[in-house]
Amino acid sequence: MSKIDESRPFLPVRIAVLTMSDTRTKKEDKSGSLLAEMITAAGHEVADRNLVADDVAAIQTVVKGWIDDPNIDVVITTGGTGFTGRDVTPEAVRPLFEKDIEGFSVVFHILSYQKIATSTIQSRACAGVAKGTYIFCVPGSPGACRDAWEGILRWQLDNRHRPCNFVEIMPRLEEHRAS
Repeated sequence: MSKIDESRPFLPVRIAVLTMSDTRTKKEDKSGSLLAEMITAAGHEVADRNLVADDVAAIQTVVKGWIDDPNIDVVITTGGTGFTGRDVTPEAVRPLFEKDIEGFSVVFHILSYQKIATSTIQSRACAGVAKGTYIFCVPGSPGACRDAWEGILRWQLDNRHRPCNFVEIMPRLEEHRAS
């Protein structure tokens, strides 16, 4: 289904990866490591990587810093999208969105359903744009990270993807501020 126009030059984007966990260290962070590997393998740059506790203020501090950093185009978070009391990623990140990317959650759940059936409803994966930075929040399992990357982000973050992609509209994300 995804089509790459090989006549167009590839444009790498700078992606920051944030893992939310109260139980893992960076060394034990399989999902963040997998995302970083897939990002690099696709030709993009891992601009930064961090791990914070499941805490709204801690998450917002890191994500806000990356939104304000002109050297980061995309933020991908992993973890904290479930329903337990400590799962607070959507509560931390959604208030930062200027625009929601509702289709990301829809497509993520379609892909996830094909692998884990109705268990996909336990995820609150979400995405949005803030100050020209794309933000994607995916569950903390390596499988969910792979589904999000291989099924959606790999294609939408490739400027050669047709008929359209996120990269080609990046220069226009901030046009409302120019006036």
